[in-house]
Amino acid sequence: MSLNDDPRRYEHLSRIRLEDPEAVSRAAATRRRHPGLKHGVQNFIVAADHPARGALAVGTDPMAMADRRDLLDRLQIALANPAVDGILASPDIMDDLLLLGALEGKLVFGSMNRGGLAGLVNELDDRFTGHTASALEALGADGGKMLTRICLGDPDTVATLEATAKAIDSLAERKLIAMVEPFLSVRDAHGKVRNDLRADAVIKSVGIAEGLGSTSAYTWMKLPVVAEMERVMASTTLPTVLLGGDPDGSQDEVFASWQAALALPGVQGLTVGRTLLYPHDGDVASAVATAASLLNHASPAAAASFESAGPTSSDRIPVKVSE
Repeated sequence: MSLNDDPRRYEHLSRIRLEDPEAVSRAAATRRRHPGLKHGVQNFIVAADHPARGALAVGTDPMAMADRRDLLDRLQIALANPAVDGILASPDIMDDLLLLGALEGKLVFGSMNRGGLAGLVNELDDRFTGHTASALEALGADGGKMLTRICLGDPDTVATLEATAKAIDSLAERKLIAMVEPFLSVRDAHGKVRNDLRADAVIKSVGIAEGLGSTSAYTWMKLPVVAEMERVMASTTLPTVLLGGDPDGSQDEVFASWQAALALPGVQGLTVGRTLLYPHDGDVASAVATAASLLNHASPAAAASFESAGPTSSDRIPVKVSE
């Protein structure tokens, strides 16, 4: 599909929600599940939970994600690529995608805490206002994600840590993945919350986050790509997906940084949103295809079999990030 401007293209979703709200649970119950996770096969998950925290900006456009119809267009383009394994979304977006049949065979992660609204006076109080573990179980989801910002100078941090620990336990009881996204955060001179992306800060946040809950058996990390990423990945044995954030550099620079980080042990794949859904050139399909080409889609056994078959050099297609 392509982007279009027909204002009625999603009118049927409003009609279904009005007349048949149970259609959401029926769509979830009949959805074909993802075939399963495998070590060595990296996963590609598209993130779309930003609007629920009031974070609508992409680059210099403060309202880029405000048009829900446009966002759904972009998500469907991304999810149509067979290399995209799944979605991370807030309940409203998840329900729309279920009704659209866009999540067949996909991994599904719900966004659990969206209460730390962007710019809110108590933004660091990341309360759980989205999916619950029981709701995710009922949806047939694979897990839930929680933003865990740790500010040593803010008393709300301890409540966030406690709530995150409880959510991890609640997911683990149901054998669902807890995708924890930790940051060491600070308030600048103007009161704006900023995440410390120095390697030492990220490593410290990982150490705190991976110890939350009574078990880490089902816990994953969701981490930014930063300088000295080798040191960051040496700080955990938990499966880790890389987040995209709102990039400052060129798309080629972003892809190059992802490619380097994806080669590190323990990196299970990408969980990115704005970078690919709103690329500078507007070509969502191309951005998604390029990102997909960076991931390892073959298990170690399959790779060994491929190597033993003796492909010629012409069969090996290198990833090219920039000209």
